[in-house]
Amino acid sequence: MKYPLPHTGTFAALLLFCGSVQAETLQTGKDVEAPTAKWDGVALGFEPPSPGLLGDMLGIRPILEESGFHYNLGYLSQLSYNAGGGYDQDKQASYIDQFSLTFSQDLQALTGIPDAALEGNIVNRNHDNNLTRDRLQDPRANPTDLSQESYGGQSITRLGWLTFSRSFLDRRLQWRIGMMNKVQDFDQIIPCDFQTLALCGGKSANSLTWYNWNVHYWGTTLQYKLTDGLTFKTGVMEQNPNATSRGHAWSTTTQGSKGFLLPMELELKTNAVNQLPGVYNIGVLFTNARQQDLYEGVSGGAGATDPNGYRSHNRTWFLYSGFNQQVTRHRGDASRGLSLFYSLGLADQRTNYMHYSTSTGIRYHGLFDARPDDWLGLGVSMVKLSDHYRDNQRYLNQINQATDYQDPNYRPVPGHSVTAELFYRFNVTPWLQLQPGLQYWHHPAGVSETQDAWVTALKTVVTF
Repeated sequence: MKYPLPHTGTFAALLLFCGSVQAETLQTGKDVEAPTAKWDGVALGFEPPSPGLLGDMLGIRPILEESGFHYNLGYLSQLSYNAGGGYDQDKQASYIDQFSLTFSQDLQALTGIPDAALEGNIVNRNHDNNLTRDRLQDPRANPTDLSQESYGGQSITRLGWLTFSRSFLDRRLQWRIGMMNKVQDFDQIIPCDFQTLALCGGKSANSLTWYNWNVHYWGTTLQYKLTDGLTFKTGVMEQNPNATSRGHAWSTTTQGSKGFLLPMELELKTNAVNQLPGVYNIGVLFTNARQQDLYEGVSGGAGATDPNGYRSHNRTWFLYSGFNQQVTRHRGDASRGLSLFYSLGLADQRTNYMHYSTSTGIRYHGLFDARPDDWLGLGVSMVKLSDHYRDNQRYLNQINQATDYQDPNYRPVPGHSVTAELFYRFNVTPWLQLQPGLQYWHHPAGVSETQDAWVTALKTVVTF
């Protein structure tokens, strides 16, 4: 059983936003023109770049930028401590960290191809310390959340993406091709600033058929601006379960691919609500890669005892949607204020053990005048487990004659899980952020027999 891969993290969400703006600036040689410039996502969690710890790198950064090479280098750590409750109540502090390099190279001056760019991402992750796995949840159940969203299961350096992109039709159409990742194009309306996975970004990664941030797979995508604020996105990518393996970290092959992914998304950026910025999306992801049913067998009964094994499906789907809307200004400052977010993921429960997942919450940028750059966040998420998954667990208990939860052969029958998180992020300097947080876990992994848990957390972000 594999953990769902983590979302991008606070720093990564920042890089993606800044990178898209940088790329557009590079392509035109000037600042982004209205009406795009009128849409300002700062109060939604998409902050502009700030000076890094190393400044201009003794003059190296300005020279590189003059040559069209832009980069962001950052460090992220996440610490979680089980303050009470959970499956295993022995105390443990779990720590993980990562270094990430995201870069783009303008190719127009070098090749003459208009609006052409190379984009790349390299991530080094460290430590196999997972508080959710080790303390919070019953190890016999599949996870529904992670206390440390950037947990990747291993210490490893990986290529996240390396792609070529350019635009057409007066920059209304953007094309990308190469070893890519979904976060370059899809489901990027909610930043990943919370430390729990279910509150980190959108829900499309819960499809369990494509992966976030530091995992690459071959594909090509198109984005077309139907209007100045409405964009249609689509593409074709390989569906490769081996993409998360250590052997695939720098692989350029498609070995292990089972089929293809076809995503389609509509994204709307608007100032329609009280002239405040908001972003909305709805998307669907299809795959023709064969997926195993969680309960049914080939003959129509339970797959666990079917001589021909579990049934498989040659097409499955995943629907996702959400919004992120600023609702107040702070003392007339549009970059400060309260924003609301909501996200939803709905899966084919025949093959995905998380039938649906949803989250909602608030962010407040600059709540205190003495600290205008700090952030406050509060969110709640819920995951409802698949009926097929539950039926299979019940049937395994039946054939194993396991009725006692304490029996090692017993398979927990999960229902739903709820996770809540409160954080306050101190922008100590332009290059250092400290984010203490408090998490509450209700029915970890959806298992009602597991005691609710309290977790204290600390996220640290350094921009170089």
